[in-house]
Amino acid sequence: MKYYFFPLLLAAGYAVPAFADNVQGAKNAKITLVYEHALPDVPGKSIRGVLVEYGPGGYSPAHTHAKSAIIYATVLEGAVKSQINGGPVRTFKAGESFTELPGDHHGVSANASDKEPSKLLAVFVVNTDEKVLTIPDQK
Repeated sequence: MKYYFFPLLLAAGYAVPAFADNVQGAKNAKITLVYEHALPDVPGKSIRGVLVEYGPGGYSPAHTHAKSAIIYATVLEGAVKSQINGGPVRTFKAGESFTELPGDHHGVSANASDKEPSKLLAVFVVNTDEKVLTIPDQK
């Protein structure tokens, strides 16, 4: 079963698989679904884990997520730049985390380094029936 995920990507209204290595609008980014499970005591809700790997200089385009998505992201390796809702661009290092709430706009999602890779784990709590989890900004 394929799903469509963070931070990637719909272009011109169609979904791009999370497992694509060459995603339109992204540079040097790999997205992999690593976990999915329905929440047993919360009907209609699921948890999905998505590994986001950025090579040196890698990034994803600006985007929002499924309307129901609450996201907890933890940097596993390196450092990641992130900007939520037009706030300051912040750099999160390995072991640091951030949250995105329903309706948040993710303006920047990028590797903070042009020399070293970075990885983050994004854990989504989302309506089970939502398969498209990331919607890139229209240009």
